[in-house]
Amino acid sequence: MKNLTIRELKAHYQNKEFSPVEVTNYYLRRIDHNQDLNTYITVCAEQALKQAEISEKKFLANELTGILEGIPLSYKDNLYTKGIRTTSGSKIEENFIPDTNAGAFQILQREGAVNLGKTNMHEYAFGITSNNPFYGPVRNPWNREYTPGGSSGGSGAAVAASLCAASIGTDTGGSVRIPAASCGVIGLKPTYHLVDATGVKNISWSIDHVGPLTKNVDDLAIMMEALTGLSYSENLQEDIRGLRVGVPSNYFNEYIDKESLSLYKQALNNLASLGAVLIDIEVPFTAEDLALVFTLAISEAGFVHENSLHHAIDQFGPDVRAALEASRSFSALDYIKAIKRKADITEQFEQLFEQIDVLATPTLPDTAQKIGVEEFEIAGRREPIFDAMIRYASVFNLTGQPALSIPSGLTEKGLPVGLQLAAATFNEQTLIRAGYAYEQSFLKEFYKKREALGESLKN
Repeated sequence: MKNLTIRELKAHYQNKEFSPVEVTNYYLRRIDHNQDLNTYITVCAEQALKQAEISEKKFLANELTGILEGIPLSYKDNLYTKGIRTTSGSKIEENFIPDTNAGAFQILQREGAVNLGKTNMHEYAFGITSNNPFYGPVRNPWNREYTPGGSSGGSGAAVAASLCAASIGTDTGGSVRIPAASCGVIGLKPTYHLVDATGVKNISWSIDHVGPLTKNVDDLAIMMEALTGLSYSENLQEDIRGLRVGVPSNYFNEYIDKESLSLYKQALNNLASLGAVLIDIEVPFTAEDLALVFTLAISEAGFVHENSLHHAIDQFGPDVRAALEASRSFSALDYIKAIKRKADITEQFEQLFEQIDVLATPTLPDTAQKIGVEEFEIAGRREPIFDAMIRYASVFNLTGQPALSIPSGLTEKGLPVGLQLAAATFNEQTLIRAGYAYEQSFLKEFYKKREALGESLKN
């Protein structure tokens, strides 16, 4: 039961082979028995079972059901949930109970999803380790000494460990795709505002996105159908012969770990073997442009947290406090210049996607690092882990274009590595089709290894 996909669960429900209550109880037991991974801040057992009972009655009565009827999901703890504690991974809001739901949460509730609970995360989503100073570090199921990435680390770890069927995270500089790559699952940052982002504790409203993390690409298609009302399962099984895949000749191949680079090159060969046409292409992005992410995120976060900066500054964790204090160093002119450059880069990438269908890059320049590591050496250069890990993913937060992370293999240490596929605005269908084709041909053995993680946990 632990490794069943959303589509498989739906079929079992329809055939009366499993019940939503049975499956929900199973997930709740697994969460309770595997608290050492620290994936959840709040478990909503009572609500989950009530929702599962409602779904079960619908199936037994052969009533019309939602797309995710009876499917147990988790939600990053910065998505508002009416009547349920929503901490955003912070001490300041440890007892905050919203009186409204996040838009994405509300949509999935209407589609019959069961809410297992709120996942652990980096404080205020402002980091990529999920080493939370107040709720403890989330641990990577592949190796508990390592982080799961972040900031949606609890979501990534919970999906990988089968402590939920799928999860919803947020992504400001890679915070869905970084844990997806680090935990060996699927993560999509959709086109900006394609998925309802209301009712989320913002870092940076100009680059914040809401997106799903799933066990496989088919489940991703189902989640996106529920979130958007659009069809993504249609034509899913079409081959990708002739698909124009851009291979960056700059930026995305700079300062990358040798093993991660090797797995990336193998992934490109795999795409070519499926009939994709690889096209070398120069991307309109430089290392200097990465500073735009910091200017926008820190400036806007400083505005969001202005009151707490004045009245509760000692209640922030050290790294988040330092980032928010830095917001005072940016001028209005700095911010306006960043907005202008963001628009220019977005236009340049849209033009780039007239020449190619998909851009294939590494998701990360290296694997997840050990818990507590804040700096490390990569390709002969020592740098902060935050700067390194957002390097490739955050480009598409600036452009607002969709970007998908799928697994591309394991390192010799047994840690997952991700392949990032990006496309033009609102072209999620192409990404999902390409990801599905890749998955069906090359990820079956990888998924068996990930399923073994679930087998090793307590039921």
